[in-house]
Amino acid sequence: MKKLTFIFCLAMAGTLFTACGEDKSSLSVSESSSVSESSVSKTETEEETEAETSEESKTEEKTEVSEETEDDSEEEAEDDEENYDTGDASLDNVRNQDEIGDNELLVVSFGTSFNDSRRLTIGAIEDALEEAFPKYSVRRGFTANIIIDHVQRRDGVLIDDVKASLDRAVENEVKNLVVQPTHLMNGFEYNDIVDEVAQYADAFENVVFGEPLLTSDDDFRRVEQAIVDWTADYDDGKTAICFMGHGTEAESNGVYQKMQDLLTADGYENYFIGTVEAEPLLDTILEMVKAGEYERVVLEPLMVVCGDHANNDMAGDDEDSWKSVFEAEGYEVECILRGLGENEAIRQIYVDHAQSAVDSIK
Repeated sequence: MKKLTFIFCLAMAGTLFTACGEDKSSLSVSESSSVSESSVSKTETEEETEAETSEESKTEEKTEVSEETEDDSEEEAEDDEENYDTGDASLDNVRNQDEIGDNELLVVSFGTSFNDSRRLTIGAIEDALEEAFPKYSVRRGFTANIIIDHVQRRDGVLIDDVKASLDRAVENEVKNLVVQPTHLMNGFEYNDIVDEVAQYADAFENVVFGEPLLTSDDDFRRVEQAIVDWTADYDDGKTAICFMGHGTEAESNGVYQKMQDLLTADGYENYFIGTVEAEPLLDTILEMVKAGEYERVVLEPLMVVCGDHANNDMAGDDEDSWKSVFEAEGYEVECILRGLGENEAIRQIYVDHAQSAVDSIK
């Protein structure tokens, strides 16, 4: 049997846990440490989104980070898509080819049934990783089987779930497996992935994990700069720029407050971070905006993909959507429908995290 060691690239994790209240049960191993299958433990942190991450299968079906989340049922998915052209699924590279070779870079995401967004966000991250690591075959694994089933039924396109992607790697006799999540934070789903990969402990010579988007203080600063640069044209002194994250019941929900604090401390007092399913909720963000003298509100998802939450909870016409609530208060509202994965600076963070993981293979 092959010996497998998990090398976790989480050198800065302690800083994040202290700063934003991550679950104290989280893995606290450094970039250079390794543990056997039996010592890989499940923790209780939150996606993204970025999501990611956070509806994003298992945990992110309740809490997304990357990155990025969708519907709670297939029927809801179909109903919610009635008013949208989600794009041509055939344009997306599902990356489930065989003939992988010795080295694989498995990009794990929650997924989205919005075809264009999937291609422009998750697909773009995968493309960036493929360009950065020519010696690795980039493959895809989604954690949300409900999304996989929906896309297959609707579009006839099959995307591997994590188990299928791991089985494919085993069948192709991959030796070095790098797992890079597109999740927003190190949480529930990230650790579910670790547990699932641990079941394949004897199949590979090396397995290493890249960090989620928001892990180190430097990650927060880079994401801050990315979203500020992305919305600079709207920063006219009269506009409140509000980002909508998914939110989670886990302590890792503190990443949203940490990002808010960083923006405020750096003078971006017209930037506001809220969530759909946790604190700070829309009511809190609304009161913060009303405390200023803003005439206009710009809404944008703080999620890796631009899926159901962005199109419905944020930009939908229902009376409880963020757009409708702000309009009812007399604000002119503009919704920007794009996921973080469309941002080149965000993609570079994932590349850098994957590079650290690759570099850790001895």
